[in-house]
Amino acid sequence: MTEDQESKCHKIIHSHAIAGAAGNAVPVPGLGIATDMITMTTMTMSLCAVFGGSLTEEAAKALAIATIKNTLLKQPIKTLTKELSKFIPFLGQVVAPSITIVMLEAAGWTLAKELEAKFAAKKV
Repeated sequence: MTEDQESKCHKIIHSHAIAGAAGNAVPVPGLGIATDMITMTTMTMSLCAVFGGSLTEEAAKALAIATIKNTLLKQPIKTLTKELSKFIPFLGQVVAPSITIVMLEAAGWTLAKELEAKFAAKKV
């Protein structure tokens, strides 16, 4: 990954993680998962463009679902804590967005590395 690509990825991943956190601040259990999916789909499409590729929205959704599923399986306690914390007034509005940022940042960098490898292989 070039320095320019890494800088672009950082901006995309960080801004999407913050947007996802804002959506997860709403104290409605389950809404966070929907917010995460939308955020991951748009992040996937943006990251894809950084590496010179393009994906349809459906392909981006599928890739986002797979990435989130892998992240959730690796961090089930964080996911459960994020959703259950929303039942606790005020605390949930701090905990859920914080966990979302961590999870989306991790998933975003995993996705960026996968996309870089995918599109680098196509250029060879």
